[in-house]
Amino acid sequence: MSKRDYYEVLSVDKNASPDEIKKAYRKLARAYHPDVNKAADAEAKFKEVQEAYDVLSDGQKKAQYDRFGHQASQAGFGGGAGFEGFDFNDIFSSFFGGNQQRAQTRANQPRKGQDIHKRMRVSFKDAVLGGKKNIRTSIYEECHSCHGSGAYSKDDVQTCTQCRGSGTVTVEQQTLFGRTRTQTSCSKCQGTGKTVGRKCDTCHGDGVISKEKTISVNIPEGIDTNNQLRMAGFGHKGVNGGPAGDLYIVFEVEDDPKYERHGDDLIMDMPVTITQATLGDEIVIPTPYGNVKLKIPAGTQSQKTFRLRGKGMPNLRSKRKGDLHVVVRVVTPTKLTKEQEKLFRKLADTNLQKNDDTVWDKFKQVFKS
Repeated sequence: MSKRDYYEVLSVDKNASPDEIKKAYRKLARAYHPDVNKAADAEAKFKEVQEAYDVLSDGQKKAQYDRFGHQASQAGFGGGAGFEGFDFNDIFSSFFGGNQQRAQTRANQPRKGQDIHKRMRVSFKDAVLGGKKNIRTSIYEECHSCHGSGAYSKDDVQTCTQCRGSGTVTVEQQTLFGRTRTQTSCSKCQGTGKTVGRKCDTCHGDGVISKEKTISVNIPEGIDTNNQLRMAGFGHKGVNGGPAGDLYIVFEVEDDPKYERHGDDLIMDMPVTITQATLGDEIVIPTPYGNVKLKIPAGTQSQKTFRLRGKGMPNLRSKRKGDLHVVVRVVTPTKLTKEQEKLFRKLADTNLQKNDDTVWDKFKQVFKS
């Protein structure tokens, strides 16, 4: 599972000031602190917030993260005791003549660019029928001035004086196997074998520039909240000629007051009058695909459900449509004209319950028991 973008974790913009980053961190740290928040995922979110702040609050780490994303934390070697960050292959390489350019090869190998994660709010109609919507995002692209070299001109790209262009340096260290000599990536050139004299005026030596882009997103039919769409190659530029990262769109579907969604099926309430339920009628049902007519039989009871096949949500994968379930709600009038009241009293005098003796007998039996 890929890490979330640190800016997204803290809910801040990439141009946020250090004070804004600190303010956002304190707010989220208080919200997710395990002593305060007892949710099952609170501790994990608290650690995620801390990790994001540790990087974005440090100018050097932030610059590396802005350029390389999460891969920046994997570059170089960490210190500390024990075997953390220790490559046993280096020992055997020193004994048996391993490839001296291995570290340089790792540093120069193509790497995929950082992914971008964005949320998109879409209407219920677009979730049913699909559609298109634009989204704006900042993307790191190759600098058009230096073509990714980070140098002012090609003459400003020089051979590293520390590793003499090899990209590696020899380090001696005491291990369990005795004193060994190992090859590691050059810290001055990060294993590239080259350094830059005068930096590019456009990208300031980064080799990439940030650019605002408008991307058109095709909204799939049947999308639901928290469904994710991957757009390959729409992320940040790759490193050393590697492929661009991907853009992940996480959808948030707006509610529709008419419908309640259950998977691919929809449920809606439809009010009818007493006379419609009693005498029967043909009513108009507003479906997501347009109005259709529904015949209500005479004697329809309240909460009777009618099923309209193929009028629900399309399945995201198969595109087969679910059903629309129409729940009839018989509405009792609260205000009557004098004429209407006379008619209802006259109707009451006909003793309507005699027509439904079975129903009334069951009802009376409940109270007797």
